[in-house]
Amino acid sequence: MFLIYVFGFLASIIALGLISVSFLLDGRSKRWLYKILIATDLSIVVLTIGGFLIRAEIPNEVVDVFGSFSTVFLLTQFICGGLVLIALIARTIYRKTHKPTPYNPERRKVLAYGLVYPLMALTVSLYGNRIERLSIAERFYEIPVKKLPPELDGFKIAQITDIHIGPYFSLERLEKLLNQIVDGKPDLLAITGDIFDNVMMNPAAIKLVDSYTSKFKHGIYYCHGNHEHHRGITAIENELRRTKINWLVNQSKNVTSNLYILGVDYPPSAPIMSSGGRGDLDKKFEDQKREFVTKALEGVPYDSVCVLLAHHPEFIDDGAEKNIPLTLTGHTHGGQIGIFGYALLPLFKYTRGMFLHEDCYGYVSAGVGSWFPFRLGCPPEIVYFKLTQKNSA
Repeated sequence: MFLIYVFGFLASIIALGLISVSFLLDGRSKRWLYKILIATDLSIVVLTIGGFLIRAEIPNEVVDVFGSFSTVFLLTQFICGGLVLIALIARTIYRKTHKPTPYNPERRKVLAYGLVYPLMALTVSLYGNRIERLSIAERFYEIPVKKLPPELDGFKIAQITDIHIGPYFSLERLEKLLNQIVDGKPDLLAITGDIFDNVMMNPAAIKLVDSYTSKFKHGIYYCHGNHEHHRGITAIENELRRTKINWLVNQSKNVTSNLYILGVDYPPSAPIMSSGGRGDLDKKFEDQKREFVTKALEGVPYDSVCVLLAHHPEFIDDGAEKNIPLTLTGHTHGGQIGIFGYALLPLFKYTRGMFLHEDCYGYVSAGVGSWFPFRLGCPPEIVYFKLTQKNSA
Protein backbone atom coordinates (compact mmCIF):
# COMPACT_ATOMS: atom_id res chain seq x y z
CA MET A 1 0.00 0.00 0.00
CA PHE A 2 2.85 2.38 0.85
CA LEU A 3 4.49 1.73 -2.54
CA ILE A 4 1.15 2.35 -4.24
CA TYR A 5 1.00 5.77 -2.57
CA VAL A 6 4.60 6.52 -3.59
CA PHE A 7 4.15 5.59 -7.24
CA GLY A 8 0.76 7.30 -7.33
CA PHE A 9 2.40 10.49 -6.05
CA LEU A 10 5.15 10.26 -8.69
CA ALA A 11 2.55 9.73 -11.42
CA SER A 12 0.62 12.78 -10.22
CA ILE A 13 3.82 14.86 -10.28
CA ILE A 14 4.49 13.93 -13.91
CA ALA A 15 0.86 14.61 -14.86
CA LEU A 16 0.82 18.01 -13.16
CA GLY A 17 4.14 18.91 -14.75
CA LEU A 18 2.73 18.19 -18.21
CA ILE A 19 -0.43 20.17 -17.44
CA SER A 20 1.61 23.21 -16.44
CA VAL A 21 3.75 22.95 -19.61
CA SER A 22 0.59 22.75 -21.72
CA PHE A 23 -0.75 25.90 -20.07
CA LEU A 24 2.44 27.94 -20.08
CA LEU A 25 3.95 27.14 -23.49
CA ASP A 26 3.03 26.61 -27.13
CA GLY A 27 4.54 25.02 -30.22
CA ARG A 28 8.06 23.65 -30.38
CA SER A 29 9.08 24.85 -26.91
CA LYS A 30 6.18 22.87 -25.43
CA ARG A 31 7.24 19.66 -27.17
CA TRP A 32 10.85 20.04 -26.09
CA LEU A 33 9.93 20.71 -22.46
CA TYR A 34 7.60 17.71 -22.48
CA LYS A 35 10.51 15.52 -23.50
CA ILE A 36 12.91 17.07 -20.97
CA LEU A 37 10.48 16.70 -18.04
CA ILE A 38 9.56 13.10 -18.82
CA ALA A 39 13.21 12.08 -19.40
CA THR A 40 14.41 13.78 -16.20
CA ASP A 41 11.55 12.43 -14.06
CA LEU A 42 12.07 8.86 -15.28
CA SER A 43 15.84 9.19 -14.76
CA ILE A 44 15.29 10.31 -11.19
CA VAL A 45 13.00 7.34 -10.53
CA VAL A 46 15.43 4.83 -12.09
CA LEU A 47 18.48 6.29 -10.30
CA THR A 48 16.59 6.36 -6.99
CA ILE A 49 15.62 2.69 -7.27
CA GLY A 50 19.12 1.72 -8.36
CA GLY A 51 20.72 3.80 -5.63
CA PHE A 52 18.49 2.20 -3.02
CA LEU A 53 19.74 -1.25 -4.03
CA ILE A 54 23.40 -0.23 -3.57
CA ARG A 55 22.83 2.45 -0.90
CA ALA A 56 25.58 1.14 1.39
CA GLU A 57 28.19 1.97 -1.27
CA ILE A 58 27.07 5.54 -1.99
CA PRO A 59 28.61 8.38 0.08
CA ASN A 60 26.14 10.35 2.19
CA GLU A 61 27.17 13.58 0.48
CA VAL A 62 26.15 12.18 -2.91
CA VAL A 63 22.79 11.00 -1.57
CA ASP A 64 22.17 14.41 0.01
CA VAL A 65 22.93 16.35 -3.18
CA PHE A 66 21.00 14.00 -5.46
CA GLY A 67 18.07 13.76 -3.04
CA SER A 68 17.83 17.52 -2.64
CA PHE A 69 18.00 18.16 -6.39
CA SER A 70 15.42 15.45 -7.13
CA THR A 71 13.07 16.66 -4.43
CA VAL A 72 13.22 20.29 -5.53
CA PHE A 73 12.83 19.34 -9.21
CA LEU A 74 9.84 17.05 -8.65
CA LEU A 75 8.05 19.25 -6.13
CA THR A 76 8.50 22.33 -8.31
CA GLN A 77 6.55 20.49 -11.01
CA PHE A 78 3.95 19.34 -8.50
CA ILE A 79 3.39 22.78 -6.99
CA CYS A 80 3.46 24.54 -10.36
CA GLY A 81 0.91 22.09 -11.74
CA GLY A 82 -1.27 22.59 -8.69
CA LEU A 83 -1.20 26.36 -9.12
CA VAL A 84 -2.08 26.03 -12.78
CA LEU A 85 -5.00 23.70 -11.96
CA ILE A 86 -6.32 26.20 -9.43
CA ALA A 87 -6.09 28.96 -12.04
CA LEU A 88 -7.88 26.84 -14.64
CA ILE A 89 -10.67 25.95 -12.21
CA ALA A 90 -11.04 29.60 -11.16
CA ARG A 91 -11.20 30.66 -14.82
CA THR A 92 -13.84 28.03 -15.59
CA ILE A 93 -15.99 29.15 -12.65
CA TYR A 94 -15.63 32.78 -13.70
CA ARG A 95 -16.73 32.01 -17.24
CA LYS A 96 -19.72 30.03 -16.00
CA THR A 97 -20.90 32.90 -13.85
CA HIS A 98 -20.23 35.84 -16.19
CA LYS A 99 -21.29 36.89 -19.66
CA PRO A 100 -19.18 35.36 -22.45
CA THR A 101 -16.44 37.52 -23.93
CA PRO A 102 -14.93 37.36 -27.42
CA TYR A 103 -12.23 34.69 -27.71
CA ASN A 104 -8.69 35.99 -27.46
CA PRO A 105 -5.78 33.49 -27.62
CA GLU A 106 -3.68 35.70 -25.37
CA ARG A 107 -6.22 35.55 -22.53
CA ARG A 108 -5.33 31.89 -22.07
CA LYS A 109 -1.96 32.87 -20.70
CA VAL A 110 -2.92 36.10 -18.99
CA LEU A 111 -1.84 34.70 -15.61
CA ALA A 112 1.39 33.23 -16.93
CA TYR A 113 3.22 36.51 -17.60
CA GLY A 114 6.70 36.57 -16.12
CA LEU A 115 6.73 32.81 -15.46
CA VAL A 116 4.97 33.49 -12.16
CA TYR A 117 3.87 29.91 -11.59
CA PRO A 118 7.21 28.11 -12.00
CA LEU A 119 9.01 30.81 -10.03
CA MET A 120 6.54 30.55 -7.17
CA ALA A 121 6.78 26.76 -7.25
CA LEU A 122 10.59 26.82 -7.26
CA THR A 123 10.64 29.29 -4.36
CA VAL A 124 8.36 27.09 -2.25
CA SER A 125 10.36 23.97 -3.09
CA LEU A 126 13.67 25.59 -2.17
CA TYR A 127 12.15 26.95 1.05
CA GLY A 128 10.95 23.49 2.08
CA ASN A 129 14.28 21.88 1.23
CA ARG A 130 16.79 24.47 2.41
CA ILE A 131 15.00 26.40 5.18
CA GLU A 132 12.03 24.77 6.90
CA ARG A 133 13.52 21.27 6.87
CA LEU A 134 16.55 22.59 8.77
CA SER A 135 14.70 24.92 11.17
CA ILE A 136 13.71 23.17 14.38
CA ALA A 137 10.63 24.43 16.23
CA GLU A 138 10.21 24.13 20.00
CA ARG A 139 6.76 23.33 21.38
CA PHE A 140 5.63 23.42 25.00
CA TYR A 141 2.72 21.67 26.70
CA GLU A 142 1.46 21.40 30.25
CA ILE A 143 0.09 17.99 31.19
CA PRO A 144 -2.28 18.05 34.18
CA VAL A 145 -2.03 14.79 36.11
CA LYS A 146 -4.39 13.57 38.80
CA LYS A 147 -2.81 13.01 42.21
CA LEU A 148 0.58 14.18 41.00
CA PRO A 149 2.96 14.27 43.97
CA PRO A 150 4.09 17.82 44.84
CA GLU A 151 7.72 16.92 44.17
CA LEU A 152 6.82 16.08 40.54
CA ASP A 153 4.91 19.32 39.92
CA GLY A 154 6.80 21.07 37.12
CA PHE A 155 8.76 17.97 36.06
CA LYS A 156 9.89 18.64 32.48
CA ILE A 157 10.30 16.01 29.74
CA ALA A 158 11.78 16.72 26.31
CA GLN A 159 10.90 14.47 23.37
CA ILE A 160 12.60 13.96 20.02
CA THR A 161 11.89 11.26 17.48
CA ASP A 162 12.52 10.13 13.88
CA ILE A 163 15.95 11.69 13.48
CA HIS A 164 16.99 9.13 10.86
CA ILE A 165 20.72 9.62 11.19
CA GLY A 166 22.21 9.34 7.72
CA PRO A 167 22.49 11.36 4.49
CA TYR A 168 19.93 13.98 5.54
CA PHE A 169 20.92 14.21 9.21
CA SER A 170 24.62 14.27 10.10
CA LEU A 171 26.33 13.63 13.42
CA GLU A 172 27.13 17.34 13.56
CA ARG A 173 23.43 18.19 13.32
CA LEU A 174 22.66 15.60 15.99
CA GLU A 175 25.17 17.21 18.34
CA LYS A 176 23.71 20.65 17.67
CA LEU A 177 20.22 19.27 18.34
CA LEU A 178 21.27 17.74 21.67
CA ASN A 179 22.92 20.99 22.75
CA GLN A 180 19.71 22.88 21.96
CA ILE A 181 17.73 20.45 24.12
CA VAL A 182 20.20 20.79 26.98
CA ASP A 183 19.67 24.57 26.83
CA GLY A 184 15.94 23.92 27.35
CA LYS A 185 16.79 22.40 30.76
CA PRO A 186 14.43 19.40 30.78
CA ASP A 187 14.67 16.88 33.62
CA LEU A 188 15.00 14.02 31.14
CA LEU A 189 15.12 13.39 27.41
CA ALA A 190 12.79 10.86 25.77
CA ILE A 191 13.69 9.48 22.33
CA THR A 192 10.90 7.52 20.64
CA GLY A 193 12.71 5.61 17.92
CA ASP A 194 14.00 5.87 14.34
CA ILE A 195 17.17 7.65 15.38
CA PHE A 196 19.80 4.98 14.60
CA ASP A 197 19.09 4.49 10.90
CA ASN A 198 22.48 4.06 9.23
CA VAL A 199 24.62 0.95 9.70
CA MET A 200 27.90 2.83 9.26
CA MET A 201 26.96 5.80 11.45
CA ASN A 202 24.99 4.05 14.21
CA PRO A 203 27.92 3.25 16.54
CA ALA A 204 29.12 6.87 16.51
CA ALA A 205 25.56 8.17 16.91
CA ILE A 206 24.95 5.92 19.94
CA LYS A 207 28.20 7.09 21.55
CA LEU A 208 27.27 10.71 20.90
CA VAL A 209 23.83 10.34 22.50
CA ASP A 210 25.39 8.47 25.42
CA SER A 211 27.81 11.34 26.04
CA TYR A 212 24.80 13.56 26.81
CA THR A 213 23.14 11.34 29.43
CA SER A 214 24.86 13.17 32.31
CA LYS A 215 23.61 16.54 31.00
CA PHE A 216 20.02 15.69 31.92
CA LYS A 217 19.19 15.37 35.60
CA HIS A 218 17.41 12.04 35.11
CA GLY A 219 19.16 10.86 31.96
CA ILE A 220 17.96 9.74 28.53
CA TYR A 221 15.19 7.20 27.85
CA TYR A 222 14.83 5.47 24.52
CA CYS A 223 12.59 2.94 22.72
CA HIS A 224 13.08 1.30 19.33
CA GLY A 225 11.38 2.38 16.12
CA ASN A 226 10.85 0.31 13.01
CA HIS A 227 14.02 1.59 11.35
CA GLU A 228 16.24 0.26 14.13
CA HIS A 229 14.86 -3.17 13.26
CA HIS A 230 15.80 -2.55 9.61
CA ARG A 231 19.36 -1.44 10.39
CA GLY A 232 20.80 -4.32 12.36
CA ILE A 233 18.90 -4.45 15.64
CA THR A 234 21.37 -6.89 17.23
CA ALA A 235 24.35 -4.62 16.58
CA ILE A 236 22.39 -1.59 17.83
CA GLU A 237 21.43 -3.35 21.05
CA ASN A 238 25.01 -4.53 21.61
CA GLU A 239 26.16 -0.91 21.38
CA LEU A 240 23.37 0.29 23.68
CA ARG A 241 24.43 -2.21 26.37
CA ARG A 242 27.70 -0.31 26.68
CA THR A 243 25.96 2.99 27.40
CA LYS A 244 24.05 4.72 30.19
CA ILE A 245 21.05 5.28 27.91
CA ASN A 246 17.91 3.88 29.54
CA TRP A 247 16.93 1.55 26.73
CA LEU A 248 13.45 0.14 27.31
CA VAL A 249 11.97 -2.82 25.43
CA ASN A 250 8.57 -3.61 27.00
CA GLN A 251 10.02 -2.49 30.32
CA SER A 252 9.68 0.27 32.88
CA LYS A 253 12.10 2.20 35.01
CA ASN A 254 11.54 4.25 38.13
CA VAL A 255 12.83 7.77 37.49
CA THR A 256 12.22 9.47 40.80
CA SER A 257 9.56 9.45 43.51
CA ASN A 258 6.71 7.42 41.94
CA LEU A 259 7.34 8.49 38.34
CA TYR A 260 7.90 5.57 35.95
CA ILE A 261 8.94 5.71 32.30
CA LEU A 262 7.62 2.81 30.21
CA GLY A 263 9.08 1.89 26.83
CA VAL A 264 7.67 -0.56 24.27
CA ASP A 265 9.18 -2.17 21.19
CA TYR A 266 7.89 -1.70 17.65
CA PRO A 267 5.46 -4.57 16.95
CA PRO A 268 6.46 -6.80 14.01
CA SER A 269 2.86 -6.78 12.76
CA ALA A 270 2.51 -2.98 12.83
CA PRO A 271 1.19 -1.40 9.63
CA ILE A 272 3.34 1.21 7.91
CA MET A 273 0.35 3.55 8.05
CA SER A 274 -2.99 3.19 9.84
CA SER A 275 -4.37 -0.18 10.81
CA GLY A 276 -7.74 -1.22 9.40
CA GLY A 277 -8.77 -3.49 6.60
CA ARG A 278 -6.05 -6.07 7.24
CA GLY A 279 -8.20 -8.64 9.05
CA ASP A 280 -6.11 -11.04 11.15
CA LEU A 281 -3.03 -8.81 10.83
CA ASP A 282 -4.86 -5.95 12.54
CA LYS A 283 -5.96 -8.26 15.35
CA LYS A 284 -2.38 -9.47 15.73
CA PHE A 285 -1.18 -5.86 15.90
CA GLU A 286 -3.74 -5.01 18.57
CA ASP A 287 -2.79 -8.10 20.57
CA GLN A 288 0.92 -7.29 20.36
CA LYS A 289 0.40 -3.69 21.45
CA ARG A 290 -1.68 -4.80 24.41
CA GLU A 291 0.88 -7.47 25.31
CA PHE A 292 3.81 -5.04 25.12
CA VAL A 293 2.15 -2.41 27.33
CA THR A 294 0.98 -5.03 29.84
CA LYS A 295 4.52 -6.40 30.07
CA ALA A 296 5.97 -2.90 30.50
CA LEU A 297 3.59 -2.28 33.41
CA GLU A 298 4.70 -5.38 35.31
CA GLY A 299 6.02 -4.42 38.72
CA VAL A 300 4.87 -0.81 38.45
CA PRO A 301 2.93 0.22 41.61
CA TYR A 302 -0.74 0.91 40.95
CA ASP A 303 -0.63 4.54 42.17
CA SER A 304 2.43 5.49 40.09
CA VAL A 305 2.58 8.28 37.55
CA CYS A 306 3.51 6.69 34.21
CA VAL A 307 4.75 8.06 30.90
CA LEU A 308 4.68 5.64 27.96
CA LEU A 309 7.25 5.85 25.15
CA ALA A 310 6.29 4.15 21.88
CA HIS A 311 7.14 4.64 18.24
CA HIS A 312 3.86 3.76 16.56
CA PRO A 313 1.13 6.37 17.30
CA GLU A 314 -1.66 3.84 17.82
CA PHE A 315 -0.12 3.01 21.21
CA ILE A 316 -1.97 6.16 22.28
CA ASP A 317 -5.10 4.00 22.50
CA ASP A 318 -3.35 1.47 24.72
CA GLY A 319 -1.98 4.19 26.97
CA ALA A 320 -5.48 5.58 27.46
CA GLU A 321 -6.86 2.08 28.07
CA LYS A 322 -4.34 1.65 30.90
CA ASN A 323 -5.01 5.16 32.28
CA ILE A 324 -1.46 6.30 31.53
CA PRO A 325 -1.47 10.13 31.75
CA LEU A 326 0.95 10.72 28.87
CA THR A 327 1.96 8.64 25.84
CA LEU A 328 4.70 9.96 23.53
CA THR A 329 5.00 8.64 19.96
CA GLY A 330 6.38 9.48 16.51
CA HIS A 331 6.70 7.49 13.27
CA THR A 332 4.46 9.70 11.07
CA HIS A 333 6.79 12.70 10.61
CA GLY A 334 3.57 14.69 10.93
CA GLY A 335 3.07 14.01 7.22
CA GLN A 336 6.00 16.39 6.44
CA ILE A 337 3.64 18.61 4.43
CA GLY A 338 0.88 20.42 6.29
CA ILE A 339 -1.73 23.13 5.93
CA PHE A 340 -2.76 25.26 8.93
CA GLY A 341 -1.20 22.76 11.34
CA TYR A 342 -2.81 19.68 9.78
CA ALA A 343 -1.20 17.04 7.59
CA LEU A 344 -1.94 17.39 3.89
CA LEU A 345 -2.24 13.59 3.66
CA PRO A 346 -3.40 12.19 7.04
CA LEU A 347 -2.44 8.57 6.39
CA PHE A 348 -2.48 7.56 10.05
CA LYS A 349 -5.14 7.29 12.72
CA TYR A 350 -3.09 9.81 14.71
CA THR A 351 -0.83 11.84 12.43
CA ARG A 352 0.33 14.91 14.31
CA GLY A 353 -0.08 16.78 17.58
CA MET A 354 -1.92 16.26 20.87
CA PHE A 355 -4.85 13.91 21.43
CA LEU A 356 -6.92 13.60 24.59
CA HIS A 357 -8.87 10.55 25.78
CA GLU A 358 -10.64 11.59 28.99
CA ASP A 359 -7.69 12.37 31.31
CA CYS A 360 -5.02 10.67 29.17
CA TYR A 361 -2.89 12.63 26.72
CA GLY A 362 -1.17 11.22 23.67
CA TYR A 363 1.26 13.13 21.48
CA VAL A 364 2.47 12.38 17.94
CA SER A 365 5.65 14.32 17.26
CA ALA A 366 6.38 15.54 13.75
CA GLY A 367 9.93 14.32 14.33
CA VAL A 368 13.25 15.89 13.46
CA GLY A 369 14.44 14.07 10.35
CA SER A 370 12.84 13.42 6.98
CA TRP A 371 11.74 10.61 4.66
CA PHE A 372 12.82 12.89 1.81
CA PRO A 373 14.59 16.26 2.23
CA PHE A 374 11.57 18.54 2.33
CA ARG A 375 9.13 19.93 4.89
CA LEU A 376 6.41 22.51 4.39
CA GLY A 377 3.97 23.62 7.05
CA CYS A 378 5.37 20.87 9.28
CA PRO A 379 8.77 21.88 10.69
CA PRO A 380 10.95 19.47 12.66
CA GLU A 381 10.35 19.82 16.36
CA ILE A 382 11.57 19.40 19.92
CA VAL A 383 8.62 19.04 22.28
CA TYR A 384 8.61 19.82 26.01
CA PHE A 385 6.00 18.47 28.42
CA LYS A 386 5.63 19.85 31.95
CA LEU A 387 3.73 17.71 34.43
CA THR A 388 1.38 19.75 36.63
CA GLN A 389 -1.07 18.95 39.40
CA LYS A 390 -4.62 18.66 38.16
CA ASN A 391 -7.30 20.35 40.25
CA SER A 392 -9.85 17.89 41.62
CA ALA A 393 -12.72 20.30 40.90
